[in-house]
Amino acid sequence: MNDLFEQQELEERAAELRELLRYHNYRYYELDDPQVPDAEYDRLFRELQVIESEHPELLVADSPTQMVGGGVSKKFAEVVHAIPMLSLGNAFSDEELKDFDRRVREGLGVGGPVTYCAEPKLDGLAISIRYEHGLLVQAATRGDGTTGEDVTHNVLTIGDIPQRLSGENIPKILEVRGEVFMPRAGFDAINEKQLAAGEKPFANPRNAAAGSLRQLDPKIAAQRPLSMFCYGVGVIEGFDKPDNYSDMIRQLGEWGLKLCPEMAEVDGADGCLEYYRRIGEKRDSLPYDIDGVVYKVNAYNLQEKLGFIARAPRWAIAHKFPAQEQVTTLNDVEWQVGRTGVLTPVAKLEPVHVAGVTVSNATLHNADEIARLNVRIGDRVSVRRAGDVIPQVTGVVESAGDGREIIVPAHCPVCNSEVVRDEDEAAYRCTGGLICPAQLKEGIKHFVSRRAMDIDGLGDKLVEHLVDNDLIHDVAGLYELNFSELRVEGMVKEKTALALAEAVEKSKSTTLGRFLFALGIPDVGEVTAKDLAEAGCFGGELERIMAARYDDFIQSRGVVGVGEVKGRAIAQFFADFEGDVSAISDPKLFLRRINGVSENLASVLLSHFGSLSAIAEAGEENLINKTSTTIPGIGENIAHQIVAFFAEARNREVIARLQKAGVHWPALEKQDATAQPLAGKSIVLTGTLSAMGRNEAKDKLQALGAKVSGSVSKNTDLLIAGEKAGSKLKKAQELGVEIMDEEGMLALFNEHGV
Repeated sequence: MNDLFEQQELEERAAELRELLRYHNYRYYELDDPQVPDAEYDRLFRELQVIESEHPELLVADSPTQMVGGGVSKKFAEVVHAIPMLSLGNAFSDEELKDFDRRVREGLGVGGPVTYCAEPKLDGLAISIRYEHGLLVQAATRGDGTTGEDVTHNVLTIGDIPQRLSGENIPKILEVRGEVFMPRAGFDAINEKQLAAGEKPFANPRNAAAGSLRQLDPKIAAQRPLSMFCYGVGVIEGFDKPDNYSDMIRQLGEWGLKLCPEMAEVDGADGCLEYYRRIGEKRDSLPYDIDGVVYKVNAYNLQEKLGFIARAPRWAIAHKFPAQEQVTTLNDVEWQVGRTGVLTPVAKLEPVHVAGVTVSNATLHNADEIARLNVRIGDRVSVRRAGDVIPQVTGVVESAGDGREIIVPAHCPVCNSEVVRDEDEAAYRCTGGLICPAQLKEGIKHFVSRRAMDIDGLGDKLVEHLVDNDLIHDVAGLYELNFSELRVEGMVKEKTALALAEAVEKSKSTTLGRFLFALGIPDVGEVTAKDLAEAGCFGGELERIMAARYDDFIQSRGVVGVGEVKGRAIAQFFADFEGDVSAISDPKLFLRRINGVSENLASVLLSHFGSLSAIAEAGEENLINKTSTTIPGIGENIAHQIVAFFAEARNREVIARLQKAGVHWPALEKQDATAQPLAGKSIVLTGTLSAMGRNEAKDKLQALGAKVSGSVSKNTDLLIAGEKAGSKLKKAQELGVEIMDEEGMLALFNEHGV
């Protein structure tokens, strides 16, 4: 998007989007009279998200994108959520879902499939309902994620929501999270009544549900056909949660709460995709509206290990159904060069109206996608807005017959350097590096961005001016240029120059995580950079990170390229072979007889083991490639990228100049063992605590260095048992885990002053 809009146009568009979204929020939350369909609102919202993501300098604190949900109406009393109601990240393709699954597995350090709980993504209004001793006492909307609206009076009128829980082992306190929605049949019926009464019909079931739940008069809500499915819990006291999310949801059903019948456990990305397609086929026949499916890592202890990023969990994602598609003509293809040199093909289209927006440019992703689509200039193509934000060409509807072939340029369209393609990558890259103005500009824009070095006032146009006029040649040049004396007509006057000089000076004091992120190491995002900076194995020292080798990140064994299937096939082949392998005259040709072994893999096997005899004796366990990471979230590809980046002499030289210019960060704090008496200890809380809530106890334990887990295992060091402790206490006793009561825990807190 950077290359499609000028900075001024982006600033104007971002301001326009913020104003539009605030207006539509007012119509929806204050007047209960939305002016646009939800899909149109979502499109505007996501367009603003993309602009702010690509141009962080345009992000303002009160942007609608910084809120979870829409806001809180003054018509209702406010309810502060004890545990925030967060939003979810989105996946709009199979590949994005697979990327999510890969990130989960890398974050957990596992190679096999992860079990997820999958559910339809209901198109309604998120709600949190609080029960005390089984009695419904409060209900609140999600609001902005932290504070919601008190809608208890309306929720009490919904027949699907029990006012008193039934069954056994009912918690002292239970916050149920779910989705209030209006079934399609009820929506049709209520709209018939609206029309018969001469009133305006509701736009869709979601708006009808939201408007009904947010009435001041509960008699109106009582007349509306509302329902609710539960999908989670917030605060829960006086009950030990099971180990898995799906078991917790089923427990809610045993207490009389309504669950979505389509919920299912699935294994790995393949299981998720199969579920997605199955629900997609049933979508039109379901009695309620959905706009995708949601996957959540099923085990609570794995959810805790993965944690959160920004305002969304790392362990869950919403997989949205495809957006609306239209057909148009592909007029040309333009190749754009990004920060890392990757050439991206952009389709120049005959303008077409898609999902409320006129689209004239769309991504073709890469050369492999062009080949897969078999698309040529002049073809009639289908265009989809992925997530209603970034348009993409999805297929050829009608071939032009004599259409022009799309060819990857042999030389960079910006700097004329050679374009190459790595054997294991789909992307073509410009080899110009920092001599390529396009790469240099994008690299500097990233370096100065808010989440990186945060040099306020150094916008895209000024960066382009500095590069185009040969004033800087790399990011270190920003600290070697005398900004206080810089004058650029229409952009930089004396006052602006002094402010820029001050901003550059201020940016010299940063953190190692932000500095690593600013460097633009391929595939190293904000969170990975922070993890790298705080990794104990490097002690927070840049020099140690720069000197690291691949083996410092990845511990591996076996043969690269040999997975479980190939490893089993190779081992079985030699087990079945009755001859003397040492007598084989052409070992490589012999290995090619094994199903799945290519010529390249045969060479790798021989190089790794040295002979056929050694391969035959290796066994399946020593053949299969297995890796583990020393730093969570840094997999094989990222490790290679980090090592390769710091191996480049010019990168090391730029870093040296940055440090010479005064860029610095505080040393990684080393915790005093006496201040962290529980460092490295795995502790589980169970039962009801009388002196404080479980969250407060958890915070205090973590302050003493403990890792607080949700389940008991052989790795558990201590179980703290409150009143009515159940299965976890029994399991701890069976495993011989040390057990402490609440009194002992309080004494521990008093001893260490927490």
